[in-house]
Amino acid sequence: MLQIENYTKRYGDFLAVDRLDMHVRPGTLMGFIGHNGAGKTTTLRSVAGILDFEDGTIRIDGTDIKQDPIRVKSLTAFIPDNPELYEFLTGAEYLDFISDVFELDDHDRQERITKYANSFELQGNLSDRVSSYSHGMKQKLALIGALIHEPKLLLLDEPFVGLDPIAARTLRGYLREVCDKGGAVVFSTHVLEVAQKICDEIAIIKNGRLVVQGETQELTQNASLEDIFVELSESEVL
Repeated sequence: MLQIENYTKRYGDFLAVDRLDMHVRPGTLMGFIGHNGAGKTTTLRSVAGILDFEDGTIRIDGTDIKQDPIRVKSLTAFIPDNPELYEFLTGAEYLDFISDVFELDDHDRQERITKYANSFELQGNLSDRVSSYSHGMKQKLALIGALIHEPKLLLLDEPFVGLDPIAARTLRGYLREVCDKGGAVVFSTHVLEVAQKICDEIAIIKNGRLVVQGETQELTQNASLEDIFVELSESEVL
């Protein structure tokens, strides 16, 4: 579902990501782990088509994101760690706008909006302006907007920050649902206990380089994900 090969990103003289290779198979829920500044957000933004890059290729469902960016965007959804929404719209207007972008018909949009809004306990607030929403409510609205077109690849940057425990549990269920339908999920997080519990695979990035990728169960046979991460963070060897 996602193929990243020799991906390199620079900001001036600073090498943010260095020759990254990472593949994510259909049906996989992957946790993308790394310290602050390791290159996680940069990578996710390039995969989402928001950030250009100098070298390498990124393919989603077999399509090169530079050769056919419109098709790729129709297959993906990306939520940054601090989503910026159109605050002058109501929640319902925002979701209608997202539905229009992805050309959802009236039946599908209403069915999905009702489903996700009820699940995230936001149904009663859709007539309110987004500017009146709390951070957690905005996060829920962004999640509904990401899920509404049933993306094949879901990219999330720290998705559990700001969510209450019930909403976090609901989100975990929907992440698994995307994978069960043959899609894939890649999300960055600092909550390593959650990553170890729900992820099929883990990828750890350090100083712009991928240092570990493998099945969660195999990686954590003899140590917790937290112990592995701390050991790699303290190690000078890449």
